[in-house]
Amino acid sequence: MITGAVERALEEHGGDAEAATEALVKQAIPNGMELFEATRVGGNYEHTVYPETLEFLRKKTKDGVDEIWEGRHKWENTQLTERLLDGVTVSVTALDTNASYLSAFKTHLPIGGLRHDPDGGFDPKRSGIYRLPERPTWNHPELPDPIGNRRETGPVLLDGATIRLLIRCHKLGLCAPPHITESWTSGATEGLLEKFRRVLTEARNTAITNGDDITLEYIKAMYSKFVSTIGESSVNRDIRRPDWMHIIRSQAFANLWFKAHRAHKHGLTIVRVRGTDELHITGDTDWRTVFKEGRLTTELKIKDQYTLPRSRKSGH
Repeated sequence: MITGAVERALEEHGGDAEAATEALVKQAIPNGMELFEATRVGGNYEHTVYPETLEFLRKKTKDGVDEIWEGRHKWENTQLTERLLDGVTVSVTALDTNASYLSAFKTHLPIGGLRHDPDGGFDPKRSGIYRLPERPTWNHPELPDPIGNRRETGPVLLDGATIRLLIRCHKLGLCAPPHITESWTSGATEGLLEKFRRVLTEARNTAITNGDDITLEYIKAMYSKFVSTIGESSVNRDIRRPDWMHIIRSQAFANLWFKAHRAHKHGLTIVRVRGTDELHITGDTDWRTVFKEGRLTTELKIKDQYTLPRSRKSGH
């Protein structure tokens, strides 16, 4: 389906790569949904496309947000910042994760509509949204907070991917287990998007090998627009799963957190962590002994190299 769409676009635009790419990107939402549905044929589970949207999953305004707290990273190592004030100079490598949202398709998604459980607790066979009475405590300034930088007081609503990350952090001895007081969940599986992920990943790998930038842009548009429009979107009427959107995005944040933790375990100092794909590191350990360098989804590539503190001319 992917190769055929690219060939048709090139033919329709007389071989003009730029025009063909633009046309493919415009069709990425319906074509992506068609490919997703094709990968679900014969699947073990029949997912619910339009479950009832719970109030806390509704946007408060057209361009606003709902009440779910994602673990978005915008973190800096304050201990290192203090050392820089003392005159220390460090060389930093900014690493970039490839296709972070595509990798995040491998996550536990609720199959049906979410059902309320007022008694709390966590069932690993289920996924959805969880209420905690307060923000979990994080006491490790050398590592990014697994639930991001927000500091509001009071109860918080976290999705399944963030909860699983907190449970993993507890098993690593880094924090207390999440105190879940109530939840809204459904039976879950990691397999809902797995075939979709594999098809896109294999096509992406082939495009990289062939130097096929048109297909690469098309695939990127398909997976990124899938994530951004499966919540509440007027441009994708085929599905409305804001819970999936949050879980996939939070899985991307969690995947980056695990990379930061891995780098830290191997003796690297984490300088900054940004969004779903930026990991800034320093240290004597060669990062290539920790991660494989390249453009595949399992690899990292260099985005930038710089020295801290930066001069005024270099910015940042």
